[in-house]
Amino acid sequence: MPRSGVLPRGIVASSVTPFHSDGSVHHRQIKPHIDWLIDEGVAGLSPLGSAGEFFAMETDDRKRVLESVVEANAGRVPIMAGTHHYSTRIAIDLSKHAEQTGADSLLIVPPYYALPTPREVMDHYRRIAETVTIPIVLYHNSGGTNVDLGTDELLTLFQEEVIAGIKLSHLLPDRIVELLQQDGPRLTVYAGIDYVAFEALCHGADGWISAIPSITPAAAAKLFKTISDDQDLASARQQWQKLAPLMRYVFRASHIARGNGPHWAAIMKAALNMIGPPVGIPQPPIASLSTEDSSQLAGLLRDLGYSVRAP
Repeated sequence: MPRSGVLPRGIVASSVTPFHSDGSVHHRQIKPHIDWLIDEGVAGLSPLGSAGEFFAMETDDRKRVLESVVEANAGRVPIMAGTHHYSTRIAIDLSKHAEQTGADSLLIVPPYYALPTPREVMDHYRRIAETVTIPIVLYHNSGGTNVDLGTDELLTLFQEEVIAGIKLSHLLPDRIVELLQQDGPRLTVYAGIDYVAFEALCHGADGWISAIPSITPAAAAKLFKTISDDQDLASARQQWQKLAPLMRYVFRASHIARGNGPHWAAIMKAALNMIGPPVGIPQPPIASLSTEDSSQLAGLLRDLGYSVRAP
């Protein structure tokens, strides 16, 4: 199906979903959060991704959240809506709703839990693509899905015009570099994990969608401009070194602690509550940060120049 729509270049924030204490969505907190992200300089918004806790929500709630985000955004920046689901049928329903609601593109993680074969995963995307006209960005997150499509399989989907881009969350920089060094027309490529974002941007990644761009968008946007537009590597190294302590804190929680530290979703919400409009707490079973972890996070944010409210 012919594609229309815009894929953003630069920093794309994974907006979070505010919840009341009873688990219902706090829709009134969505607009202040979106306004803050845009004021911080993001080039796009990606609601209902991992940071948006789509996995803890019913499909009707996910649809209503997207509607609130689109309304709050009011056309200011492109929206890349998360329409992930292990069911192809439900993913199609969410994707069609996203296009009808006004999303500019879709971000879709491979079917998780059931461990489909690579061919079945590719067919999942093909079936979704047949039902929408806006671009699809494949969210390659093998750590969260146990599905690891190779470069050849990703390029096949691109050549078939099934996907237009990829958010690659892989700890090996070579995986993203290989995609960026393809001859001829290439996928729009987003760094999807903070730990390799610097290398990815230096090799020409089109954008960055991860925790740091969502917690400290202004700093991430400045780094992207310094590398991609100004090509000032010396200044970029200094900026990256300044961001490194916060990045490592989030990374350790996500990929090293594995149950012995705070969850990345709790870190993101705690940070945003400290420096931006309130966004509530993570959904159970994810727990809020301890007092000790909150104090450590507050110190990292102060070191980056943020005025921090008491955790």
